[in-house]
Amino acid sequence: MVSSALQIAGLLIGGIGMIGTFAVTGMPQWRVSAFIENNIIVFETIWEGLWMHCIRQANIRMQCKVYDSMLALSPDLQASRGLMCVGSVLSFLAFIIAIIGMKCTRCAQSSWQAKGRIILTAGLLFILSGAVELIPVCWVANSIISDFYNPVVNVAQKRELGEALYLGWVAAFCLIAAGAIFCCFCRCCEKTRSYGHSAPTHYRTHSQHLHRKTESSYSKSQYV
Repeated sequence: MVSSALQIAGLLIGGIGMIGTFAVTGMPQWRVSAFIENNIIVFETIWEGLWMHCIRQANIRMQCKVYDSMLALSPDLQASRGLMCVGSVLSFLAFIIAIIGMKCTRCAQSSWQAKGRIILTAGLLFILSGAVELIPVCWVANSIISDFYNPVVNVAQKRELGEALYLGWVAAFCLIAAGAIFCCFCRCCEKTRSYGHSAPTHYRTHSQHLHRKTESSYSKSQYV
């Protein structure tokens, strides 16, 4: 019962991380215009994402335009586009594999040992997808912060951290947490299985020792 609840919790956390990864990949709020010094045009907000950039005016009207070419992106956003796509695919595969390997799922010709290996594979994929997602999110955040404090960069070109980056950190944490839950579950199952195999052997050896001792005492009484 506890193991099933642990698996379901890991699957739910991994599902939240997977959905968050998909959302972060498509959101345009990676870079947000900063209102500092003379740049106080508060009725216009600029968003820059992996696939498009948007201009929002006075919380009423928003226009978005897809990038005409990848060359229009900065190097960090170009790399982030590919890494986020890889992270999305890995998280989806991990989620599907976790469903297949859960104890509540019945598959033909599948043993508990095979299911444990499937769960372990899902856990490793969850951790890998979370790590892959952390790379672009932290890279873009570092680039934004470096440009923000760089006096050479024009004030109008300075950006702030967007909502997509914060959501990306949360999604990556959920993926890594789900992977850790599945890996710890497999580790605990291995210890329980090894203990279950070793305990009967010890009990059998102890019983044989008692049986031999009883036979020897019985033979001595007969001899007397």
